[in-house]
Amino acid sequence: EASGPALVRYSGTDQKLIDLAVGNAEEIRAGHVFIIFLDGTFPINVLNRIKQVPEVCSIYCATANAVQVVIAETEKGRGILGVVDGISPQGVETETDIAERKSFLRKIGYKL
Repeated sequence: EASGPALVRYSGTDQKLIDLAVGNAEEIRAGHVFIIFLDGTFPINVLNRIKQVPEVCSIYCATANAVQVVIAETEKGRGILGVVDGISPQGVETETDIAERKSFLRKIGYKL
């Protein structure tokens, strides 16, 4: 929360995931940010629902990868500029890689 008492607000159904989200929000220390941790599903399965929330302006990432958050700090506070997600490409996918990727996406319910 970036106004009023400027508190980290939270809700959830799994204490471990709540603790992860709160801990990350405390570390980022930027207003108007929300963090969602999921277990047992892939981010792509909920991404469109989150995009439909009127208060959501931007989504920086939806990933199972470890990320780094790029933050700017001014006299007014802190804000997220972006997110570094995953590693740099190691090459170009082969036909086998393409088939495996499409199979995986179908398996998790993402049509391709």
